[in-house]
Amino acid sequence: MLLVILLLIFEFLGDCIGQETITPLNPELIAVEGTDITISCNYKGNINNLQWYRQNPGSRPECLLLILQSNMFVQNTSITTSRHTGAINEDKTRLDLNIASTEVSDSALYYCALQP
Repeated sequence: MLLVILLLIFEFLGDCIGQETITPLNPELIAVEGTDITISCNYKGNINNLQWYRQNPGSRPECLLLILQSNMFVQNTSITTSRHTGAINEDKTRLDLNIASTEVSDSALYYCALQP
């Protein structure tokens, strides 16, 4: 079986002046094709909503998921599939992006973001 390594990197976006922050748990992840991965960020402060973005080389970032205060997830169905799911752990103030059965096409730069 041919194994393909995916390099998934994410950065953080946040309000540098206010008390709202969001930071990645791991700035880089490597996965074998077909495995499940979770990309996580910790957030703090008064949050209106949280977002996950993906940026492919040479392209602009595209919103994957928007998570509203009500914990309702709005998925961008034009670029996400049932393999892409989000989760919030409010006790630990952590935002997760789960990608099941990773594919080479999942290789990208991932951003977690918040709106204060």
